[in-house]
Amino acid sequence: MIEAVGLTKSYGSKTAVYNLSFRLQPGKVTGFLGPNGAGKSTTMRMILGLDRPTAGSVTVAGHPFRSLPNAPRTVGALLDANAKHGGRSARAHLTCLARLAGIPDRRVDEVLAMVGLQSVADKRSKGFSLGMGQRLGIAAALLGDPPVLLFDEPVNGLDPEGILWVRGLMRGLAAQGRTVFVSSHLMSEMAQTADHLIVIGRGQLMADQPVREFIAHNASDFARVRVADGLDREREALTGALRAAGAQIVAEQDGALRVTGLPLPRISDLAHDAEARLWELSPHHASLEEAYMRMTQGAVDYRMAAGAGPQGPPAQQPPHGAPPQGPYAPPSPHGAPAAPYAPTPAVPNTQDVR
Repeated sequence: MIEAVGLTKSYGSKTAVYNLSFRLQPGKVTGFLGPNGAGKSTTMRMILGLDRPTAGSVTVAGHPFRSLPNAPRTVGALLDANAKHGGRSARAHLTCLARLAGIPDRRVDEVLAMVGLQSVADKRSKGFSLGMGQRLGIAAALLGDPPVLLFDEPVNGLDPEGILWVRGLMRGLAAQGRTVFVSSHLMSEMAQTADHLIVIGRGQLMADQPVREFIAHNASDFARVRVADGLDREREALTGALRAAGAQIVAEQDGALRVTGLPLPRISDLAHDAEARLWELSPHHASLEEAYMRMTQGAVDYRMAAGAGPQGPPAQQPPHGAPPQGPYAPPSPHGAPAAPYAPTPAVPNTQDVR
């Protein structure tokens, strides 16, 4: 188990992580999400004792990382797949790590087999592809057979087969009762891998909940409805009937209607009663990506300049100081009631730091 309480990290006047608290339970894959510069890497470094918190604390299995008697047997981590000596073979690299931790040499061949690097075990790692380097980093994390595992972008550089393998590995490790903490920007992969989510923005907690609840709270299922082109009367009649039945309707650029609040059979019945011929009636299920983008839109600092995109003018942004669509309002640094979250730093002198 990993537990953070009031975790804060400042570099001079710059705050990377502020008052972050969460608890990771064993037997689950917990996804760690947030925009670039949100403080994810800094948080992971504090968990692993690489950075000391300015305030608060974080423990692994009830102890600070630096107090663990044999850390590699308790915590395995992949933060940087390039953290290896390129002149050493994969086997030599893992053997060195194993001997430093008092792990038997036979474990090296076991983890090489687990990650599929047996055939290149005696080749120098400087010639490895990005995906092979990721596999070697994962092997190093598994070396001590630890109950707690941290992975930062573990599928970076992997092909589809490798991504599928990592997904199965993470879920298999959690099924064994281990605590698995995974940082990634691939929303589709997190949706298929994670059971629970920790989401941060500008170093502050935005969400701590199961994946399904996160999606349900921040995005909605809807139906795409389209009538035959040119039949404005039928479109207007259907729109009126849908609104009268309590639906919310948004017109899309391609002429379709985005309808929420009514099931598809009810929409079909209303269209029949309104004598509107449907060309399309299709369900759209809310995705993790949609939920994530909606929640974090006010915590993203790096945006495309107006007019710079290839798709025409950008979507309108809320006025400066207006709350984004979504439930997030971060805690006040001074204990006062939080104001709605606006696209300005919530912590004085806060700057994005990895």
